[in-house]
Amino acid sequence: MHLAYPAVLAVLLFCVGLYGVLARRNAILVLMSVELMLNAVNLNLVAFDVWLRDSLHAGQALTLFTIAIAAAEIGIGLAIVLAVYRNRGTSAVDDLRDTAERPGDGTGPDDVPGPAGATADEPARTDASQKAEATA
Repeated sequence: MHLAYPAVLAVLLFCVGLYGVLARRNAILVLMSVELMLNAVNLNLVAFDVWLRDSLHAGQALTLFTIAIAAAEIGIGLAIVLAVYRNRGTSAVDDLRDTAERPGDGTGPDDVPGPAGATADEPARTDASQKAEATA
């Protein structure tokens, strides 16, 4: 068997997976594209194992580890996607930026004070609380 055939197929699979990761906005399609990339790596590992006639079959052993890692990755990834979908109502990757911490929440050095000079440690004073302090 020529090594070029499985190598070219693996390169094509990897390129399709890379395009899917970079171009898709749906989180499930991104996970499927990562799986395509891992399958391209598996194909290369087995092809080089056969081509080198390795007596230990290290390529096939590494392929089994890669399959186990892929199974764990897809399980955790789908759990995260389902949790995000339940909370947000969408599985678009671009909408996940809304879950990041916003300026002014007291977690960074460039936090901007909130309304009426309030910080994360001290809430903003309302008119009612200012009147209560003035009469006291």
